[in-house]
Amino acid sequence: MSGQFEPLPGGGAAVALDDVEISIIRSLAAQLLELIGPGPAEDAPDDPLAELFADGPSEPPADPVLMRLFPDAYSDPEGTPGPKETEQQRAYSSEFRRYTENDLRAGKRENAFAVIRTLDELSRAGGSVLKLSPEQSQQWLGALNDLRLAIGSRLDIAAEEDTDLLYRLPDEDPRKPMVMAYLWLGGLQETLVSTLMP
Repeated sequence: MSGQFEPLPGGGAAVALDDVEISIIRSLAAQLLELIGPGPAEDAPDDPLAELFADGPSEPPADPVLMRLFPDAYSDPEGTPGPKETEQQRAYSSEFRRYTENDLRAGKRENAFAVIRTLDELSRAGGSVLKLSPEQSQQWLGALNDLRLAIGSRLDIAAEEDTDLLYRLPDEDPRKPMVMAYLWLGGLQETLVSTLMP
């Protein structure tokens, strides 16, 4: 089981992790939380309906990692549209972001917190095999995906060919530790996906 997720009877997944692996994943999840930002302010209204309809940001984030985690909804991946179309796409993206980004951030935050909570519980119990319920497995899957997107963005990975170049980096390259984390998290994510598939 070491290094890969395996299915649990009745659903969910399990993986054996050593103390170093637990520390790395926990640290990365904490960094992701810092990047995503805090939740609703302490002085937010207690009215859940008002919170539900609170507007989020309408402009895309300046940080390329956040832009990768929260991309524009209406962009043309095939090419550059005309000026009028671009203006219309920007308006649509702005509206979509305003009504959805707060919820997306909350979901990503909850997934990262779930990773930290489950790892903390494992450490407190003195165990080495992390056992996740089906719901926790889905949260881990989301968090692993977000971590890989964040690291991939910092490494300027835009296509599969970019990943192939990472395997050939010399050991003295300062990006090497980040590359190793990216590849390792990819392996964890892949085994978790295959574990959760019916």
